[in-house]
Amino acid sequence: MTDRTAHTTVGTTTAGATADATAGTVWRGHGTGRRSTHTLRLRTSATLLAVTVLAVLLVPPLVPLDQQAVDLAAKLRPPGGAHPFGTDGVGRDLLLRCVYGLRVSLLVGVVAALTATVIGTAVGAAAGALGGRADRAIMRLVDTVSSVPHLLLGIFVVAMFRPGVWPVVVSVALTHWLSTARIVRAEILSLRSRPYIDAAVAAGASRWRVAVRHLLPGVLPHAGLAAVLMVPHAMWHESALSFLGLGLPAHTASLGILVQDARGSLLAGQWWPTLFPGLFLIVPTLAVAGLAGVWRERISPRHRSEVTR
Repeated sequence: MTDRTAHTTVGTTTAGATADATAGTVWRGHGTGRRSTHTLRLRTSATLLAVTVLAVLLVPPLVPLDQQAVDLAAKLRPPGGAHPFGTDGVGRDLLLRCVYGLRVSLLVGVVAALTATVIGTAVGAAAGALGGRADRAIMRLVDTVSSVPHLLLGIFVVAMFRPGVWPVVVSVALTHWLSTARIVRAEILSLRSRPYIDAAVAAGASRWRVAVRHLLPGVLPHAGLAAVLMVPHAMWHESALSFLGLGLPAHTASLGILVQDARGSLLAGQWWPTLFPGLFLIVPTLAVAGLAGVWRERISPRHRSEVTR
């Protein structure tokens, strides 16, 4: 009986070890697959963003054409050798128009996103650090502004200025700081409960010093992520205003204006004046979203599965 029991115990232990090894292999394999997908997404997003930036920087000096040159004899030509993206309704090269339109959209998106992030970070940090009545008053202001649709508020802001790029930047910046303010406030409220904050307060540090030296550095990664995610959002907002004929002059090469001008061509069967400006909006959006997803996983490891480590 003793030998049989020992044999059974050994067999059970061996089977359990084999099962654990098999399970470990499966989990490691799953983790390897996740890491491969993560790396592929990072490389693809970085490549798309690099191609976008290089197109904005290199195509205008390398292509010896005037993006405003009108050639009615060459209007609505399909993509070909002389015009890789075809021409628009008045014979202008669509590749150059899209590149210049992307340049305008990127300028508006980056400047507006940075401005909105600074405003949102300041408001959220003030609300979270002050607390009490000040916090409630600031957040009621945020709720009041956010109750108005972004596009409607943006149209109201743009209408107060003459047409141009900077009124659109101001409009987008003043309507996109709200989410950043909420994110920063929530993160500061989380940081205020950490032991090192209690230790700093107990050591006699002022509220201003605690906010500047301890709370603000802790929220900067999240504010940076919010700024990156806001760039494509601001680009789409600018394109929507341009599509409606607001903000930018009609002769400006904006992706929204290009899509608006191509509506009649699309109904007539010419697809390229609409497709390529749309792709110039979608590709940077997907690239930034992919990079932002990787960034989010880096700064918030608690949202990642253990098998990816």
